[in-house]
Amino acid sequence: MKTPQEVRTSADQKMGKTIENLKLNLSKVRTGRAHVGLMDHIQVDYYGNPSPLNQVANVTLIDSRTIGVQPWEKKMVAVVEKAIRESDLGLNPATSGDLIRVPMPALTEERRRELTKVIKHEGEETKIAVRNIRRDANEALKKLVKDKLISEDEERRAQEDTQKLTDKYIAEIDKLLAQKESEIMTV
Repeated sequence: MKTPQEVRTSADQKMGKTIENLKLNLSKVRTGRAHVGLMDHIQVDYYGNPSPLNQVANVTLIDSRTIGVQPWEKKMVAVVEKAIRESDLGLNPATSGDLIRVPMPALTEERRRELTKVIKHEGEETKIAVRNIRRDANEALKKLVKDKLISEDEERRAQEDTQKLTDKYIAEIDKLLAQKESEIMTV
């Protein structure tokens, strides 16, 4: 059976992983320059299975403002183009033969605002994940009390500890979002 300290350590590790995931996702939000990591989260319907774009196509940089996507199968071109167009990145791909060119739009004021909405949404999703980890940790603590392995006082102290941990990670998320937002809004 877990101890309150093990519950806290587990929650700390999981919250740390959500922060790393947020950093990864924020690094995909680029500030006007093309880079292949932008396409990493796009899912393509590959014969009924949602698959990451980089598992059905070759993604390369054509120049600093254009990404080239070349599906491995010719019949996937239209499907891949549709997936890119419908992604939350606001991109407008153009197909020439079996190569899909994805020009990066210059960052207009409106586009910058859209990107800040995307990162705020990303941040909110991460906060929800952190809160879910807190909830799971608190439920684990309640189970320890129910099984009479710890006292209610120990549970309360452990829950306060978990809350402090949650607050620390929420503050870090806010800090990361503020940094990325100022990076995007800087012309």
